[in-house]
Amino acid sequence: MNLDNCYRVLGLKPGASYEEIKGAYRRLARQLHPDTGLEQDATRQARFIQVTTAYKHLLAQAQFPTSQPAPMPLSPEAQLKQDAYQRLQVLFKAQKFPNAIALVEGLAQRLPQDQEVRQWQALTYHQWGNRLIAQQQWDQGQRYLQKALRTDPHNRSLQSAIYRDLDRLQKQQSHPNL
Repeated sequence: MNLDNCYRVLGLKPGASYEEIKGAYRRLARQLHPDTGLEQDATRQARFIQVTTAYKHLLAQAQFPTSQPAPMPLSPEAQLKQDAYQRLQVLFKAQKFPNAIALVEGLAQRLPQDQEVRQWQALTYHQWGNRLIAQQQWDQGQRYLQKALRTDPHNRSLQSAIYRDLDRLQKQQSHPNL
């Protein structure tokens, strides 16, 4: 993600100050965070991840006046996550969910305690499960929805979305002509 895109994602003009970046991120994070209790969907969750990634990238890469605290350079782990997130976005747009699953599962093995990676993993399972259901591969779709629940069990918005999807699946299976 280049710096101009990072500023755009946060709704800022290039060259915004450290305080403006921090304020924009906090405002967007409060609006989009999965645990806000508001109705969440995959697009909103992906937007939250995008905003967080843009914020971290700006802090690591942007040049601020010397009166501002110097941002910390990205650790190898953070750089790995940033690169993986960018690749994950490309795979989502191309609807290459099996490739996205391979990416997030590899990342989860590398960073097993990272909550953000678990969220990405659960979101990927959720997306793939819905795709399978749309293709009438109901059993496999249901397995991936259940796997998403197990991967990120504390994400209430994800739970709500998956329970809705499972309910819709049950109705489709019992009334296939609907």
